[in-house]
Amino acid sequence: MSQAELSGQVALVTGGAGGIGAAICQALAGAGAAVVVGFSGNEARAQALARALPGEGHRALLTRVDDSTTLSAAAESVGKTEGRMDILVNNAGLTTPVPHEDLEGLTDEWIDTILRVNVRGAFACTRAFAPLLRASGNGLVVNISSVAGRTGAGSNVAYCASKAALDSMTRSLGRALAPGIRVLSISPGWVDGDYAQRMPPELIAEQAARTPLGRIAQPQEVAHAVLAAATLLTFSTGCVIPVDGGRPLT
Repeated sequence: MSQAELSGQVALVTGGAGGIGAAICQALAGAGAAVVVGFSGNEARAQALARALPGEGHRALLTRVDDSTTLSAAAESVGKTEGRMDILVNNAGLTTPVPHEDLEGLTDEWIDTILRVNVRGAFACTRAFAPLLRASGNGLVVNISSVAGRTGAGSNVAYCASKAALDSMTRSLGRALAPGIRVLSISPGWVDGDYAQRMPPELIAEQAARTPLGRIAQPQEVAHAVLAAATLLTFSTGCVIPVDGGRPLT
């Protein structure tokens, strides 16, 4: 990837300080973009990442995706400070492990929280930044989804539903926002990020064994797919790009 491939462009990554988010920020900055590291809770980690990114023009910014007032303020800040927005990566998301057969274990509170952050949050963020993305003349929204949205197998039932909804929203917005803004989903399987690293090693080994390519993904591989969406897949919109090692084949 050329250092200047995204030169002059501005990208914002929600949940930017997490494992996958940080890899995406690194990749976009390495390609020349000025990166806004969106954070919700861990400001210190986001600030440290912004300072460490290659190139110039990076900063951290509060982007609490379940608070539309905060998102409106963030969009206003980017408009005033950076003056443009070219790429939005809706990476912020959450889940909790609950066996699918444990219907009582998946509480109303967790269902509402997962859908609020993973689905409504991505929509609200897109809505807030759409005017800037449209004004760029070549706006791009990348939603970080999951193979769970296709297979129905994941950390819990609500999480799977949230990612299926995110993919459906990608298709709807790909149509609604064309031609000025392209919208894509990147759909990983298990990724060796913050969530996976909290899981028992034997569970990760089992997931790797059930993946045709024999391992789980690295965060950088998800980041490479985001870069491809921004620089190579320029005639693609409203579609889901798998980064899952062939997991649905099993």
